[in-house]
Amino acid sequence: MQRGFTLMELLIAVAIVAILAAIAVPSYASFIRKSVRADAQAFISDAANRQQQFLADRRAYASTLAALRVAVPASLAGKFSFSIAADDGPPPTFTITGTAAGEQAHDNCPVIRIDSAGTRTPASCW
Repeated sequence: MQRGFTLMELLIAVAIVAILAAIAVPSYASFIRKSVRADAQAFISDAANRQQQFLADRRAYASTLAALRVAVPASLAGKFSFSIAADDGPPPTFTITGTAAGEQAHDNCPVIRIDSAGTRTPASCW
């Protein structure tokens, strides 16, 4: 009596694993993109809060992240780039924009923004 697997049993097992991987990998990648977007949203919200404090201290909004004394977290490096557009007004306004880069650009929301009024766009992504 011989022991072991036949070629047919092995091919069926490989096919099952391939089907499961074909379903799981895109789902996992989508989950990772949503997680990175949530991190970017938290960073943008923190920068917006710092902008409000900057306005209270200096009567103008900062035009760079460096002026806010905030650095992009390492977990977002290479996945998002951030910019600030400040206008002295009157009234003074700002918009902080996060633009996805690399693999993150395949996300449903490649660009997220928050402005001085607290408007978050696109609304479906927040």
